[in-house]
Amino acid sequence: MNQKKKTNSIRTTMRVLHRYIGFFMAGIMAIYSISGILLVYRDTDFLKKELVIEKKLEPQLLEKALGKELKIKNFEVEKQEGDFLIFKQGKYNSKTGEAKYTKKELPTLLKKMTNLHKTESKDKWAPLSVLFGASLFFFVISSFWMFNTKTKAFKRGIIYTAAGLVLSVILVWIS
Repeated sequence: MNQKKKTNSIRTTMRVLHRYIGFFMAGIMAIYSISGILLVYRDTDFLKKELVIEKKLEPQLLEKALGKELKIKNFEVEKQEGDFLIFKQGKYNSKTGEAKYTKKELPTLLKKMTNLHKTESKDKWAPLSVLFGASLFFFVISSFWMFNTKTKAFKRGIIYTAAGLVLSVILVWIS
């Protein structure tokens, strides 16, 4: 097989793989893009709804243990009134162990999407997330076979790639 046919064969194979893997991954890419955008605003109340939660905890919990049990970040007791510890989100009766507080959460579907985006190695979906990441990396590599290397589009594409790479390195460096 001569060099030109071999190059065209690789280009054709990469284009076909890029196309069909892209179609297959379209749904998960949509989920990751939407949840990624939502995660940027996780420190705000954007799209969140308020839930009132009542829990029965151990009585006489100290502030640190109470915050851990309620899973509230930056938990801080503002004041104590009798048996009640008052905090920003609600109150805790240290005598009975009853806690009533509010929590803001994304709607169920959006919460599930962002949880999938935040997968850790111990989660059952970790292999799927690794597959997704590897597929995205394949898209990066295979995109260089989408155009003939002698065309103007490819040469411009390389310039844009270099600019994007420089911007990415700068963003990583300054963050």
